[in-house]
Amino acid sequence: MLKAIDEHQEQALQQDKVPQHVAITMDGNGRWAQKRGLPRYMGHSEGVKALISAVKFCVKKGISILTVFAFSTENWYRPKGEVNYLMGLMKRTFEKHIEELSSQGVRVVWIGDRNGLSKDITNIWLNAEELTKNNNRLILNIAFNYGGRNEITNATRRIVDEVLTGKINPEEITEELLSRYMYTGKYVDPDLIIRTGGEYRLSNFLLWQAAYAEWHITDTLWPDFSDEDFEIALLSFSRRQRRFGRVVE
Repeated sequence: MLKAIDEHQEQALQQDKVPQHVAITMDGNGRWAQKRGLPRYMGHSEGVKALISAVKFCVKKGISILTVFAFSTENWYRPKGEVNYLMGLMKRTFEKHIEELSSQGVRVVWIGDRNGLSKDITNIWLNAEELTKNNNRLILNIAFNYGGRNEITNATRRIVDEVLTGKINPEEITEELLSRYMYTGKYVDPDLIIRTGGEYRLSNFLLWQAAYAEWHITDTLWPDFSDEDFEIALLSFSRRQRRFGRVVE
């Protein structure tokens, strides 16, 4: 895919409404490092730089919500050394960047399973949420300890509990109600999902919310994902005709 965007395309993109909610599967950190003969952890470190850049890009473009897949429920099965490095990197990232992100009006929201995590990990996330809770320029949903099937299972359990206690009648269970019990229940579903690294799979990310999202898959590995790559994804989105199962006359 050509990366260059000509002036005409730039103008077309500026004239079109950008997506309100963008989600990203940030894939390719390990492969980026291996291609350079580096340890995998260096790819994760470079990936943080790409994330901060993407957040700033969203603020500049007026995108309201950015949801990124940071750590899945399955990632705990990776080598212990890699997992430990990722936990440390998460802590260092918040220590280094949270004030800057907050000053730009970014609100950090943790979406994922909060059960069974250590107190120190939980506190890192809760502190970030508390610090940024009044910001409203960009909602940054970070999917940590997240799995799409796990999310749907937990939402179902919560609804069953409320049915059993009489708070919800079974007849009231609709798609709209179930959506409200997802981790992203307060927000609109993603309009555009970007996957870096060239893989064509969902990887258990936003299974419920992605029903009518537009997809953009790029071979670019996440640490190399630039503003230009993001522009190309937005341009691709602007050319789509979103029908939501209907016929457009």
